[in-house]
Amino acid sequence: MGILASLYSGVSGLATNGNAMSVIGNNIANNNTIGFKGGRTLFSDLLSSGVSGSGGTSQVGRGVGLSIIDNRFSQGTFESTETNSDLAIEGEGFFIVKEPITNGSLYTRAGAFRFNAGGFLTSPEGYNVQGYKLNDAGEISGDLTNIQVDTTSLSAPKASTNVKLATNLDAGASYLGGFNIADPANTANYANSLNIYDSLGNAHLLTVYFSKMDPATNPLEWEWNATVDGAQIGAAAGPVQVGSGSLTFDINGKMTAANPLTQPTNAGALTWNNNSDQTQLLNLGFSTTQYSNASLVISQSQDGYTTGSVAQLSIDNEGYVLGNYSNGQPRKLYQIALAKFSNPGGLDKAGSNMFASGSGSGDAIVGTVGSGIGKIFTNSLEQSNVDLAAEFVSMITTQRGFQASSKIITTTDEMLSELINLKR
Repeated sequence: MGILASLYSGVSGLATNGNAMSVIGNNIANNNTIGFKGGRTLFSDLLSSGVSGSGGTSQVGRGVGLSIIDNRFSQGTFESTETNSDLAIEGEGFFIVKEPITNGSLYTRAGAFRFNAGGFLTSPEGYNVQGYKLNDAGEISGDLTNIQVDTTSLSAPKASTNVKLATNLDAGASYLGGFNIADPANTANYANSLNIYDSLGNAHLLTVYFSKMDPATNPLEWEWNATVDGAQIGAAAGPVQVGSGSLTFDINGKMTAANPLTQPTNAGALTWNNNSDQTQLLNLGFSTTQYSNASLVISQSQDGYTTGSVAQLSIDNEGYVLGNYSNGQPRKLYQIALAKFSNPGGLDKAGSNMFASGSGSGDAIVGTVGSGIGKIFTNSLEQSNVDLAAEFVSMITTQRGFQASSKIITTTDEMLSELINLKR
């Protein structure tokens, strides 16, 4: 093989250790890069040459070569942030993003996403995050798509159908002679009002009056009357009765009447002036006590709401993009998709914290949180998985390898000089 071959062995060592130092330098430089996965360099010896000797044929190595630079996909630590659209993945998954121009799919662990002016959820580089659109029932409808929220859209209103009142009625209240719709303020012991909504989202004030019944004949009973403004239902202005009933209590002040306890009491059908084609049925349910305490409302609720516009967008730990509307009704709009690979080490780095799939990685397996691909944490970012201590140790060993390879060249050069000097 000759003495010159050792020169090329030294050169291969210089080249290979130089590449290894480049990988180490890249790892250290990206120590604070969100979602960065460090690489490592693997060496392999080059094909040996045969040398004949008295003991037979032997092999002499011809240097070192670069086998592969692979990515280490160990889990990075999480940093807590104040931004809800900052996301981190625990597990094997990747976020799927698409380049806006070529529409090519890339994969990333860096979840520093933002909603842009067009309502798209994007990476800092403008790549569109992929997910599944959800229907009104919160179920996936359709294929993988860009996550884009129409911030100008309105959520549909819902007509009120059930009203629930939890009150205490003063056991010491006086009998006022019975309720009179013409003079409710002076014939009711207590009144409670709340807004209800029709199918168009219009608000209407519903008032429920409570009147103590004659203690001589009904000592433990109260009468209730539900009213609305007559001008809103085609009648004369003023309170119009739309439902009534009675509440019965035991000697301990607990309500005992069977009908209000087992099912809502129908408060009538309402046909509003501005929605005359829609007849609205309203049911009232009571959870009432009669204690010796001032009459008061403990709680009240109704199941209707008006139209709403998007007030805020947020993302939860299941990857759901939530539209929080001005009417107080949150709605699931999208679910973020995740991808995993049978061989993530075969992914190719594409820059900007992204990876591209290839024959070495296999095809992406796409799913969502709960499908075994990974978990999402909001208000979090995954840090680089680079271990600085390990990188500095590798730097030392790589430097020594480079020095040793250069020594091979200088030593071989001295040997060649001695060989040339034989001619003298």
